[in-house]
Amino acid sequence: MISNIKMPKLLGIFMSLFLLIGLVGCSSDSSKKSDKKSSNESAVTVDTKFGKVEIKGQPKRVVALGWGDAETALSLGVEPIGASDWLAFGGDGVGPWLKGAYKKSPTILGTMELDYEKIASLKPDLILDVKSSGDEERYKRLSEIAPTVGVPKGGDNYLTTTTDQVRMIAQALGKVDKGEELLKDVDVAFDKAAKANPEFAGKTVAVGAYDSSGFGAYVKGDSRVDFVTRLGFKNKEEIEKLAKGNFFIKVADEKLDLLNADLTIVLPIFVDPKEITNNKLYQKIPSVADGRSIILDTNSSNAFSTGTVPALLWAIDNLPQQFKKALEGGE
Repeated sequence: MISNIKMPKLLGIFMSLFLLIGLVGCSSDSSKKSDKKSSNESAVTVDTKFGKVEIKGQPKRVVALGWGDAETALSLGVEPIGASDWLAFGGDGVGPWLKGAYKKSPTILGTMELDYEKIASLKPDLILDVKSSGDEERYKRLSEIAPTVGVPKGGDNYLTTTTDQVRMIAQALGKVDKGEELLKDVDVAFDKAAKANPEFAGKTVAVGAYDSSGFGAYVKGDSRVDFVTRLGFKNKEEIEKLAKGNFFIKVADEKLDLLNADLTIVLPIFVDPKEITNNKLYQKIPSVADGRSIILDTNSSNAFSTGTVPALLWAIDNLPQQFKKALEGGE
């Protein structure tokens, strides 16, 4: 800093030294004041569906409730004190790709149904509900507890993109640069995987799921569909036409041909995969009969579904080869 100061030539040595000492002292004091302000007084504003949310200072007690919000915070170097476990991982509520990421385990909270008193008892100074339902009543109740970063515009029904989730949470936590680094890592990994598998380009895909209530399919905006399209696939148009603003549509048994595509991917949701493979109607889907289908194992399904940066990087390392084999009809 001092080397950039242009001293007037007419000043004597004494005055130069005087100013030098004074500037060094001011620089030190200014730096300390700046640091103090950045940690205690600075504020950031995050745009959400519900308006602008102001966050003062550096959050220290973060509660992460949205789908994947806790994993995103961890990726940015912040440990939530409370978190939701959307996929019933157990333990700290994160996937195996973040095993051991917590130094102190968080309090595990609800997902769609929240215990607001329990959340309040944690005394959070920031609540993350970025990938969530977008329900206004839920948002209002959380905002009464602490500043809450809810879904972005267009993020209702869990349609918050990975990019929006990372950037909003990074902004709220004062980790903007780190957030951009994470997104760049994902971009590089996807580009590499797509180039390594050119046969994916333009092929149609149906990303389905099966639970105790039957079959369904995911649509554009959901992290699973975004994953396959970034590899070059195209989500089946007939499925997209039925979306109506939701991330998932139900598929009746008599319409299972809707899942027929160049590649059919199915996720078991808390059911034994055999319930899918033994289903006579499922077996009749042309892509299934031809061997161009895949039922994901637990870790693959969870990584595929979570959509956070660490989950995506794990999935990019593990899923393309499975897709390639299935696409070739070689299960």
